[in-house]
Amino acid sequence: MPPKTTHYELTTLIYEGTKVQIDGMVVTVRGPKGEIVRDFTHAEVAIQRIDNTIRVSVEYPRSRQIALVGTITSHLKNMMLGVTMGVTYKMKIVFAHFPPNVKVANDRLIIENFYGEKAAREAKILPGVSVEIKGDDIILEGIEIERVGQTAANIQRATRLRRKDPRKFHDGIYVFEKRIGERLWRI
Repeated sequence: MPPKTTHYELTTLIYEGTKVQIDGMVVTVRGPKGEIVRDFTHAEVAIQRIDNTIRVSVEYPRSRQIALVGTITSHLKNMMLGVTMGVTYKMKIVFAHFPPNVKVANDRLIIENFYGEKAAREAKILPGVSVEIKGDDIILEGIEIERVGQTAANIQRATRLRRKDPRKFHDGIYVFEKRIGERLWRI
């Protein structure tokens, strides 16, 4: 059995062009695209800024706390990526017979004539996410990866077909590309 560790920490460099301020467990990240404030008071870890790095550490950790250190470090990296380069999701409107009409109204995406239905379907757009419709593409942009991803999930969930074979009926709105900073995923 390996000996128990008494200290666990992860460090991350502060990205160029960002300003990080740590006030207790509240972290504020500012960059050219905006500002993100995140509260980590629920976590039993210590967050410190040392020169040009951020250190997340825990004393006498259990496995759950070790995982939490990695999660918070990833959140901090995503915050710095968001305020410097932004987050973009691209979605495709897929249909076979009935072309849906998609429009933005306040904080909702309205999908009319989806699969020939009379009632319109709605998806919530979270604050800080801009939605642009170009033909059969929907482009979501923002600085917080969680909000952009949740808005994409809301849209995809709103167009889910029930009691239909998904191998045959492909109608819906689906994410086909994610760009987070310089990293690009095509799905």
